[in-house]
Amino acid sequence: MNCLTSRIVCGAFVLLSVLAGGYVNADVAPIAVVADGQGKSLYVAGFEAKKIVVIDVASSNVEREISLSMKPTGVSISADGKKLYITGGGYHGRLETIDISSGKSIGSVGVGHTPTSPVLSADGGKLYVCNSFTDDVSVVDLAKSKEIKRIDAVRQPSASAITPDGKILFVANLIPAGAADGDYAAAAVTVIDTSKDEIAATLQLLNGSMGVSGVCVSPDGNFAYVTHILGRYQLPTTQLERGWVNTNALSVIDVKTKKLVNTVLLDAVDLGAANPWSVACSGDGKSVCIALAGTHEVCVIDRAQLHERLNKVAKGERVTEVSAAVDDVPNDLSFLVGCKKRLKLSGKGPRSIAVVGDKVYAGLYFSNTVEAIAYAGDRHTKSTTIRLEAKADLNEVRKGEMLFNDATMCFQQWHSCASCHPGQARSDGINWDLLNDGLGNPKNTKSMLYSHVTPPAMGRGVRDNAEAGVRAGIRYILFAVRDEADAEAIDAYLKSLKAVESPKLVKGRLSPKARKGLKVFERADCSNCHSGEYYTN
Repeated sequence: MNCLTSRIVCGAFVLLSVLAGGYVNADVAPIAVVADGQGKSLYVAGFEAKKIVVIDVASSNVEREISLSMKPTGVSISADGKKLYITGGGYHGRLETIDISSGKSIGSVGVGHTPTSPVLSADGGKLYVCNSFTDDVSVVDLAKSKEIKRIDAVRQPSASAITPDGKILFVANLIPAGAADGDYAAAAVTVIDTSKDEIAATLQLLNGSMGVSGVCVSPDGNFAYVTHILGRYQLPTTQLERGWVNTNALSVIDVKTKKLVNTVLLDAVDLGAANPWSVACSGDGKSVCIALAGTHEVCVIDRAQLHERLNKVAKGERVTEVSAAVDDVPNDLSFLVGCKKRLKLSGKGPRSIAVVGDKVYAGLYFSNTVEAIAYAGDRHTKSTTIRLEAKADLNEVRKGEMLFNDATMCFQQWHSCASCHPGQARSDGINWDLLNDGLGNPKNTKSMLYSHVTPPAMGRGVRDNAEAGVRAGIRYILFAVRDEADAEAIDAYLKSLKAVESPKLVKGRLSPKARKGLKVFERADCSNCHSGEYYTN
């Protein structure tokens, strides 16, 4: 079973999730962007700066800042535009309510481990929060300022979206659950009936789906769109051309039937669209806009043309040279030719987008900027850059994190290091047959946490240390040649990662079952091999 890299201590999983440290104060790291109902203001959550940056849409200027007591992971705005709902925190996750006019906190509710993606119910009475490491969704009664329920998700819920009528909530789970050594390994979408706050369906995505980072619902409420990576893990990683290892996808879900319609590829035949992240529909419903975090672009798809092609292929009509049947589409790199365009951004790392009028606003995680670009029409309009902080060079750790997530390092931009190590260098839940140790021996992806202090490296220890593993990864997984300085920066980033508390702890301590496990661990002399600070010899 391919778990999050974890160590079993006292019968409890001590989750080695990771948080990068060592950033400079000039870093904002915009991680979420939301517009108010009138499209007059943007609210940008700055993860590293612990603040909300308010942007005036008309002037494209920073209007003010709101300081926070925690690093924000998500932001939502009340229907009346008077309050912000902010998620943040790790083991002690919180939902904070901020009064916009005063910039002050007016309430806080405890939720799950590492919460994100707050979504408001249609009537504004409840708020749903994805809890990454407790694998569930918190339901918060806003009037009572209280968590009233937890709804189980699958594994690491990362994003959510609600239908316009408020009846259905779609929750994207980042990576697959269960064993990774079988014939099928894929992430899922949890579908929640909000009238009962119960699971209505669990939709398994196509085999190899992981890195599920975004979900939105069309304005007409008919379809949900989910962004993810579609890994071709059943093939040896001998080449990258034509998506041999990773492709990047958008899955379309029929809201009424709660079934997967199909999965289309965002890549071109010879140019990957790596690490699709946030997704949003334009207000008029004509376009689907997707942040391509690995290639620093925004992809725009014509919805009418997309569904026209999906409907044709569902009837058995040939759409392209490749696609004459439904099952052909997820392997067709030409399916969206003519109905999609990729708009290049000047900054790096778009992880969040908001569509206002005829412009899409992208938060650039590694550039401390928001870029506005007109997405309609045939021409690529020059973008407007809104700087969130005085420009500062990235320090070595942040530079390493940027390179770890940068697919432009890779031959034809098919993936980055983070494609297989999502969520800050953890595991993708998939088995891969890499070139490091010959073919025919697939093994699960490891977390990079503490890899530099627990040599040897790689699944079978074929590298003497993690430094050698990083350089081999650049050569044999990215198929690239890079300066030694880039590898050193990636080393610095990976060395900065720190563990956070396990979600299996009870009030920060071992449960009774875990204490019993400790006695078994000691009696069986497990520490002969699992010794020291990192539980390995």
